[in-house]
Amino acid sequence: MAEESAPVTESSSVKKSVDDPSGGLKSSQFSIMSVYQAAIAGACRYITVTWSKNIMAHTLCFLVDGYGDGNQYTCKIDLKPWHFWNRKGFKQFDVAGDQIDVFWDLRTAKFSGGPEPQGEFYVAVVCQDEVVLLLGELKKEAYRKTRSRPSLFDAVLLSKKENVFGKKCFVTRAKFDGTGKEHDIVVENSISTSKEDPEMWISIDGNVVVHVKGLFWKFRGNDTVSVDNMSLQVFWDVHDWLFGGGSGHALFIFKPGLPEISQSDEESSFSGCSVTGFSLILYAWKLE
Repeated sequence: MAEESAPVTESSSVKKSVDDPSGGLKSSQFSIMSVYQAAIAGACRYITVTWSKNIMAHTLCFLVDGYGDGNQYTCKIDLKPWHFWNRKGFKQFDVAGDQIDVFWDLRTAKFSGGPEPQGEFYVAVVCQDEVVLLLGELKKEAYRKTRSRPSLFDAVLLSKKENVFGKKCFVTRAKFDGTGKEHDIVVENSISTSKEDPEMWISIDGNVVVHVKGLFWKFRGNDTVSVDNMSLQVFWDVHDWLFGGGSGHALFIFKPGLPEISQSDEESSFSGCSVTGFSLILYAWKLE
């Protein structure tokens, strides 16, 4: 069943949710935010795709940067689990005068507990009869439904940001290069109320690649490890876990490749056109 909406410009609350890693999240809500670079109406634009889920709601949100007008434009889809018809449809919104169509089919989508489907689905973003961004494996169905041609320029996944929750163990899965093999990532810690100096372990596919002792003194740091013969930079900042009174989050960044001399370890370095390669950014929230 199709549904349409009027053009929506990003409000200040939406902008805040993008800048704020918590995005106004409650402790029971999980979210995954992926930033793509795509060719829209002949220009390089950024599309942010956010899947979020809590006990009562499951949503898919698109944010597209404006054409030099300083605005960002959003399209939100509510995927209510009790409305089967809502799992397939389309929605329209306007980006600085260009019409954007979003088509989706999640009727057979496979989920593994998180907000983002793992297979058997498609989500297609269309502009001027071109599929500028296509998610999922059902590509033939997507092109047939949208009656649109593939874009001459494939969308590039620049970064993936995920909020995860736990007490001492945080688990996620990711493809470090945006394609290929999916890896299991586990972050564990021994932080307690005692005065004992805690430790932290970061494991990938069951192998401990980073072990930090004396976490009170090494709460920020980085290391370069090898995963399947690929160099992977790992950054961590667990300051708020130790000194934030339980209200903050830890930050982990996984970036394939070797460090560059001019590279900054700040998260903002992943948001511009000069970014090369893929980065996984993990916000880990401790539950008491």
